[in-house]
Amino acid sequence: VQLQASGGGLVQAGGSLRLSCAASGIINSISSMAWYRQAPGKQRELVASISTYGSTRYTDSVKGRFTISGDFAKSTVYLQMNSLKPEDTAAYFCYLFSQGHYWGKGTLVTVSS
Repeated sequence: VQLQASGGGLVQAGGSLRLSCAASGIINSISSMAWYRQAPGKQRELVASISTYGSTRYTDSVKGRFTISGDFAKSTVYLQMNSLKPEDTAAYFCYLFSQGHYWGKGTLVTVSS
């Protein structure tokens, strides 16, 4: 299973970005997909997750600004990020759980003040 993330880049504070992540390979019964991020010198943290039942969860710092959505038939997950802040600067990683843990390579998001 491979996860390919895209959509990162440089944006000014207050701007928006949309991250996409598509999984390929033999995937059976995806249980959930998620986005994590890791800022320089900090631990990786969960940003948002979505289950096949549609339930979502967000870390407090992004609630009301970020929206996660998924197309499990296409093994794809999205993260719409609005009202970006400099503290959102990080490498963003997509994650999939399907009888195992799978990670994509990070896509860098840089928010300038």
